[in-house]
Amino acid sequence: MYQEALEIESRTRKLPFASQKVLQIRYKEHILKKEYIADLIYFDKIVVELKALDRLSGKEESQLLNYLKATEMKVRVLINFGSHPKLEWKRLVY
Repeated sequence: MYQEALEIESRTRKLPFASQKVLQIRYKEHILKKEYIADLIYFDKIVVELKALDRLSGKEESQLLNYLKATEMKVRVLINFGSHPKLEWKRLVY
């Protein structure tokens, strides 16, 4: 539901984005069979990962940092809609 709402809002604001885009994971010079599916990608370079958790932990940040290292995308934004009463987010750069 959050992803769909963000897609609607992004179209309304004419932001360039792709939804559920498959990113290749690299290890050294090799492309792995395992793929990472990004929730949203904006401007072909910012990956947005959506969560609905009570609160973010180091586990989610570590996972995103690993994906940053393994893909060509260098900026990720982690957005958590499950933390009440306000939205929780983090920007990660590799």
